Amino acid sequence: MQLRYSFRLYPSAGQRAALARAFGCARVVFNDALRARETAREQGLGFPKTGDLSKALITDAKKTPERAWLGEVSAVVLQQSLRDLDAAYRNLFDGLKGKRPRMGAPRFKSKRDNRQSIRFTANAAWRITPGKKLRLPKIGDISVRWSRTLPSAPSTVTVVRDAAGRYFASFVVETDASEVLAEATSQVGIDLGLGHFAVPSDGTKVDSPRFLRRAEKRLRKVQRELSRKQKGSANRDKARICVARAHARVADACREFHHQLSTRLIRENQAVAVEDLAVRGLARTRLAKSVHDAGWSAFVSTLEYKAARYGRTFVRIGRFEPTSQVCSVCGVKGGPKPLHIRTWTCGACGAVLDRDVNAAVNVAQAAGLAVTACGAQVRPGPVPAQRREAGTHPKQPTQPVWEQTGIPGL
Repeated sequence: MQLRYSFRLYPSAGQRAALARAFGCARVVFNDALRARETAREQGLGFPKTGDLSKALITDAKKTPERAWLGEVSAVVLQQSLRDLDAAYRNLFDGLKGKRPRMGAPRFKSKRDNRQSIRFTANAAWRITPGKKLRLPKIGDISVRWSRTLPSAPSTVTVVRDAAGRYFASFVVETDASEVLAEATSQVGIDLGLGHFAVPSDGTKVDSPRFLRRAEKRLRKVQRELSRKQKGSANRDKARICVARAHARVADACREFHHQLSTRLIRENQAVAVEDLAVRGLARTRLAKSVHDAGWSAFVSTLEYKAARYGRTFVRIGRFEPTSQVCSVCGVKGGPKPLHIRTWTCGACGAVLDRDVNAAVNVAQAAGLAVTACGAQVRPGPVPAQRREAGTHPKQPTQPVWEQTGIPGL
């Protein structure tokens, strides 16, 4: 499988200017190609091919005085910009055919976009120098902070500048089966929530870090300072970078938490099962900020690709499974429960169940994993005497002992 590794870059002032020129040239070629195709569509002409666009917008344009500055950057960067436009149109048409989720039409790029990027392939003759620097054509040798070793020789490198003004080098590498971990004996189901971020079926609970909630005071302060700056001034640009850096710290902390937790779960368990949550629907409720703060989708995606990378089994069960309503001991469905009900007693077997751990066990059982309820933190309650035994036998209630109100649990 292909993986992407990102490393922080520290370009000099001259290299930052060269990167800015490369970003601008790639953006101009992309916008020119998009404009040419949109004009052809409006006039009822055929769809311009990439080869024709490359000859007209890159090769011939360099010979004109208006576009002579395109020769100041690597031609590979401009060619890859056209490839990005092709990929955007391919995603659009595949979405219309039902081959993938629908996506919007390609849009024009702006120099004010939060993210600027250029891509170098092997044809650009980029390389990593013996001094561990990244040598890019017509840019120079850029210092790199190597936080880890690449598993194989990279095929492409993408240079990215984010909204906070940071530069990153993103390498695409191929991995093989040598990274498959030794087989583990345990299997786990995971219930994702807001009070606790993740509750595995073994009974442990991972608290939700709430990175966004903890950073709200700082975010309000820098955003207030930005709103007081005059538009178009240099001080406003400085304040905007402060806001972007504050948000970047929150995003980096959340991403690091997801990686650490997903790596631990993958290393300790042979099979992992999660529930397919309706995150988009939950983001339209009063819990929207907490849902976005948790980042369930990013965590599940990280868990899924790491399972494929390390030879583990990943199962995603349907979102309509009544994991919070079914007793994991006897399998009797007790009905929906309000969110404030964290512990409930099964009316059939009398087991006292923790809501989150019971849901995690049900997730594992729905995925077909060999997980029992022994880790569900249940304790047997009073069991009614059998009818053949002496004593009175009160009539069993036909309705649950608690009122069925509220919304189903997460």
